[in-house]
Amino acid sequence: MSGKKTILSGMRSTGKLHLGNLLGALQNWVKLQDDYNCFFMVADWHALTTESRRTKEIAVFAREMVVDWLVAGIDPKKSTVFIQSAVLEHAELHLLLSMITPIPWLERNPTYKSQMNELKDKDLSNYGFLGYPVLQAADILVYKASVVPIGQDQLPHLEISREICRRFNNFYGEVFPEPQHVFTSVPALLGIDGRKMSKSYDNCINMSDTRVEVEKKIKKSYTNPQKVKMGDPGDPSACPIFLLHNIYRKEQVSEVESGCKSGALGCGDCKKALLGILLPVFDGMQEKRAQILSKPGYVDDVLTDGNKRAKAAASKTMEEVRNAVFGKGHV
Repeated sequence: MSGKKTILSGMRSTGKLHLGNLLGALQNWVKLQDDYNCFFMVADWHALTTESRRTKEIAVFAREMVVDWLVAGIDPKKSTVFIQSAVLEHAELHLLLSMITPIPWLERNPTYKSQMNELKDKDLSNYGFLGYPVLQAADILVYKASVVPIGQDQLPHLEISREICRRFNNFYGEVFPEPQHVFTSVPALLGIDGRKMSKSYDNCINMSDTRVEVEKKIKKSYTNPQKVKMGDPGDPSACPIFLLHNIYRKEQVSEVESGCKSGALGCGDCKKALLGILLPVFDGMQEKRAQILSKPGYVDDVLTDGNKRAKAAASKTMEEVRNAVFGKGHV
């Protein structure tokens, strides 16, 4: 891994991973493994910002998440797969960074504002939720990651991390590289209800779904309400099914688009054509999942090794950070 740039990315363990996670992040992670020194983190502390009373579920989802990563093609021999809370150096750096981060930087974060409005059923009036970007900066900087793969909607969070990085380096010397983004190529998917596919909305096609579950979800998926019967024109741009056609049936997508707009292609036939491609994909994932789970202790071994490697890298950084902040020899 010598000479390679370092990447840090992670996911909150708040629920099952879905097709949006696979297409928007995991497939990109898999491609990055050969060219970067990759750290992939199960962000269980971040999960507490909205799910502080569901700690047992967070632990269960953490393990299931790692299985999904392995199913997607994450190779623990190439990448460091670890649990955030197993590396206490994240918390130490988060504390130090919180001392130099102005509160207005956090309050202006658009994600903070939007989720306060969207997740009204959750108690978000806590520092952990407000300070989420500070912990995220610590996650990135503790591995001296110079590249972070993100979607367009995550750019404001990364910009806060960059600002915190610059402020620390200005105060204490050039300790951290300023992280740069690399965008994922797949846009946000729509869920089966027409909104963004999200665990929070319970509108997902999950990576662990069976053939029967996938078929049921596709068949009941949202379509244009103005397209009631054959012959009615549709709007493909607002249709979750069309977005999946555009990914899995790229060569036929122009035909699907014109058929939808003209009314010649009914929603039932459109969904049936998609299932012809999508169901074999899920069959393959189920087969790989069974292979992984058939090896007793394999997932535990992956995490034990990953936690050890992550802690070694983070400890080295924190020794440098302490020297920069307090001077050498400080206890």
